[in-house]
This record gives sequence, structure tokens and C-alpha cells, in this order.
Amino acid sequence: QGAEPLFFLDYFATGKLEAGIAEAVVAGIAEGCRQSGCALVGGETAEMPGMYPPGHYDLAGFVVGAVDRAKVLPRMGDMATGDVLIGIASSGPHSNGYSLIRRIVEREGLSYEAASPFSDGTLGEALLTPTRLYSAAALPLIKGSLINGLAHITGGGLTENTPRMCPDHLVPRIDRNSWTPGPVFQWLQEAGGVELDEMHRTFNMGIGMVFSVEPDMVEIVMNQLSLMGETPVVLGDLAPA
Repeated sequence: QGAEPLFFLDYFATGKLEAGIAEAVVAGIAEGCRQSGCALVGGETAEMPGMYPPGHYDLAGFVVGAVDRAKVLPRMGDMATGDVLIGIASSGPHSNGYSLIRRIVEREGLSYEAASPFSDGTLGEALLTPTRLYSAAALPLIKGSLINGLAHITGGGLTENTPRMCPDHLVPRIDRNSWTPGPVFQWLQEAGGVELDEMHRTFNMGIGMVFSVEPDMVEIVMNQLSLMGETPVVLGDLAPA
């Protein structure tokens, strides 16, 4: 919605604190906050014997952000037919589709410690590539009023997430041939025999964030994203519903 992250709080619960686990989790949270430019202001740790098996823990958290009410996204009144959809890359499945991923790995008879069939390292390491955080790429575009909408591609993929930023009279029109999904998605589709439509409803397919941009702003947005180290892709446009 265009808000700038301000601060984050976490909650960590386990049956018995084990040396190194809580510290590693909090270190990961702190790194995420650093990448997003927000503060880790506190949290809670709870030991509840009997509630969790050894080695298991429960993790939750929330972030508070701020945005001027007049600049809340999406600006549906400014969106029009022909506006361009620009995407930037994900780092992998992020946090979505893991029920299907586990089923495919099980059916293939693979161990998570085995060599990854689509990348270096183990399969477990490849599937748990940390989720990308997009505030550093998105905030300059938001503050420069260069975009009218954002879609974070989470559960439901491009199929379900992109339409959520559109007004009722517009729909996203995405060309699936405009980018190449990463090797992890190609392997999951082939190994699992998953239909392409189902892949796009379940996974982000290599696109983690989508921007809705007016045609005369496309070159500026593409150049700015490139300067930030992104490889932006024109995915499609907005069409009449």
C-alpha cells in the first residue's frame, strides 16, 4: 500500500530453548529489518514445555509502516487501459507452495540432504533460499510517484495477486512468455507433472513484485530499477474487464 516500514516485533515460542536456535532466528529477523530499513524494537520469547516437540518452535511477527493517506496505493482512479505491468525477480518459491513442494520431493524419493537437481548445494538449501524483501526497490518509486499500484506475488501467484491492485473495470493481461521462470520452478513442474496454470496459481514463477506504471513512466521506472541492481521485465498491461 505504499507504506514505509518503521518497526518490527517478533514472537518466538518453543518447549525448551536450545542453544543457538533462538539466536539464529533473531539474527535472521534482524537482517530482514536491516534490508527493509526498519527497526527491530522488541519481541517475546516463550518456553512452554510439553507444547512443542524437541527441536520445534513457533514464530510470528508483525511490522508497522506509515504512509500519507493521500498517497496510499493502489491509486485506482489513476489506473487506465494500457498501463504497463513491470515485474522484478523472486529468489525462489519464497514462502508459498511448500505443501506441493514436499509432495513432489517425497514422490521423487529425494532427501533434502541430497544434491539439488537444479542448482548447486543440497536440495534443502536450494528450496529454502531466503525470501527477497522489496522495500528498498519499491520505496524510491513510491516516493517519486512513479507507480500507481503494487502487487506482492505470494500465495495464489500472479494469477490471483495481480488483480487485487486493479479497479473493477480493469484486469491484468500478462504474457507468460515475457520471462523465463527459474530452474526451481522448471524442475517442480517437470518432476511433479504440474499443469502450467496450476504452477501459476501456486508459485510466484520467478516474479516477486509487480508494479503498475503509466506508459510515459515505463522507461524511467525500468532505468531506476536497473540502477538498483534489478532486472525488470515488462510482463503485460492492463486491459478492460
